Amino acid sequence: MIQIAVCDDQKLVSEKIKEMILHGDENRYEVEVFSDGRALLNSGKTFDILFLDIDMPGLDGIETAKALRKSDKKVKIIYITNYGGFAGYAFGVHAFGYLLKPVKEPDIKRQLKEAREYMEKESERPMAELFTKAGRIRIAVEDIYYFEYTSRMLQVHTREGVYEQQEKISECLEKMRPYGFAMPHKSFVVNLDQVRGIRGYDITLMDGSIVPLSQKKGKSFREELGLFLAGRM
Repeated sequence: MIQIAVCDDQKLVSEKIKEMILHGDENRYEVEVFSDGRALLNSGKTFDILFLDIDMPGLDGIETAKALRKSDKKVKIIYITNYGGFAGYAFGVHAFGYLLKPVKEPDIKRQLKEAREYMEKESERPMAELFTKAGRIRIAVEDIYYFEYTSRMLQVHTREGVYEQQEKISECLEKMRPYGFAMPHKSFVVNLDQVRGIRGYDITLMDGSIVPLSQKKGKSFREELGLFLAGRM
């Protein structure tokens, strides 16, 4: 079942949203209600979808989301509020959706349908598991640009930012090679699908990053890239 949390300091609002979520879908969702952001964070639980009020006393919805995102990049946050002016801030912390109060059931159902469809697409994408300083996270392989071994740490450069974990670069290559990663330099493992081009001994990635190509590995890396691109045609 899909795990859903509703966090709003107004109990009547929370219970009404829970009722609308479950209406006709009792066997699809499990819903838990929280009265404030602290209670949600302190629960230690993970959810697939979160309906989160922005305007709450104490820890508001924006700060709650920022704290939550440090350990959970996957939860779909749907903001609920009385004020349309909060929209820019909401999407600035990676919100999946945005609803104005009073929330109506058709809007709830629409957001849930979109979230389910997105989750289904996510489940079809290969995921990599990272054991970072911030904790265990799962990230889509296609969202990883490259790995860099520096200062005895493995830096993982992704669409969402840079993470660090303790792992040997050789172990990283062995784990990621089946997903289309290759080693252009003794300190780097690159996602071949993110390579924009090679000029001399510089590899330019889709995000504009430049990764070095060593003379020793130049020929083999170019061959791997060629075979990978041929397989995508």
